Amino acid sequence: MKQGTMNILFFILKTKLLKNGEAPILMRITIDGHYEEIRIQRSVPPKLWDSSKECSRGKDRTAKELNTYIAELSALALQKHKELKFELALITPRLLLKRVFGKDTEMRTLLGTMGEEIEKMKKAVNIDYAPVTINRYINVMNKLKRAIPDFYKKEDITFFELNSDFISAFDLHLKTEAGLCRNTIVRYMKCFKRITNMALAKEWMRKDPFYGYKMAQDETDPIFLTYPELKSVMEKKFTIPRLELVRDIFVFACFTGLAFADVSTLTKDNLVQDNNGDWWIRKGRIKLERRHRASSVSNIPLLPVPLAILKKYEDHPICQKKHLCLPVICNQRMNSYLKEIADLCGIKKNLTTHTARHSYATSVCLANGVSIENVAKMLGHSNIKMTQHYARVLDSSILKDMNNVRSVLSSNLSR
Repeated sequence: MKQGTMNILFFILKTKLLKNGEAPILMRITIDGHYEEIRIQRSVPPKLWDSSKECSRGKDRTAKELNTYIAELSALALQKHKELKFELALITPRLLLKRVFGKDTEMRTLLGTMGEEIEKMKKAVNIDYAPVTINRYINVMNKLKRAIPDFYKKEDITFFELNSDFISAFDLHLKTEAGLCRNTIVRYMKCFKRITNMALAKEWMRKDPFYGYKMAQDETDPIFLTYPELKSVMEKKFTIPRLELVRDIFVFACFTGLAFADVSTLTKDNLVQDNNGDWWIRKGRIKLERRHRASSVSNIPLLPVPLAILKKYEDHPICQKKHLCLPVICNQRMNSYLKEIADLCGIKKNLTTHTARHSYATSVCLANGVSIENVAKMLGHSNIKMTQHYARVLDSSILKDMNNVRSVLSSNLSR
């Protein structure tokens, strides 16, 4: 039986007879030379099977019911094949068999599927996914809820309706309506593409709507504190305990290069003393562990400043209760309080917890002659190219300072 380039074949498996001596019946669907087969949960005595007519030769009631069932499966396969053609879906033998046997028969929608994936991610929060990652997917879905009605004039769409025109329109929506910068748009689009890649893999759609879409990000310079700015933060006297705590944790990160997730999970087990009596932090990066990548362990020598901070908080109730080195509050509150600290210290930069990591790489290490290879190891970078970004930024900072020197010298010479 054929439907365009589709073939349907029913046959028995003589080599794997059942305990009752009957042979299981299989249904094979072939499309464009590719095939999938499945047992139809029916069997027949081998001598009663007519391979040319693909049915039973028997005359009893059981044989007639079997032949009726085979005919119904053939008709259903033809019907589902027509439906898939109407959906413009990528028709594969596997997908067709799923439709015939009632598996995955519902029409998958974009927002519905994205919502399901977000719920799965929430169940694995802080295991496979960071909270910030889940929030990004939620933001993408909320933006899609606004963009889809404008483009398609309905609340949700099936995957086969998704096309490259909408991808371009959504990119423009994020830029003009949402007011997002290029790099944020790219991060959102990567989340979106992960969902469409899953849909392609599960054969819910025919074409990749992201084909030809460029994920190029704008190159940006990481924000870091110069050593004088860092010193002003260290020497600032705070009367508000929460600001003093946040300052201390920030300064600790500035002198260790640890990311927020690694500072907040630092335990005494991560502190190692060598034969010379010097203390080191030995810790794998949480970010890489969540992505199930081989985490290169960072070996970071503890300078006097972070050692003093560890000593200061070793008896803190939270540290004692949770067996942590520092009583770190949540990242959102940390960033909020860091903006207060920046204002109080007269620093005109957007301070975040990650600014500390940038400051360690540039002002603490590279500016003081530490080799870029060693900085990469201490930061836990798997590739030195990631660290070279800081070196480039430091060069531009030096050039800016030297231009100031040049202008001062020029003005003095002109007098």
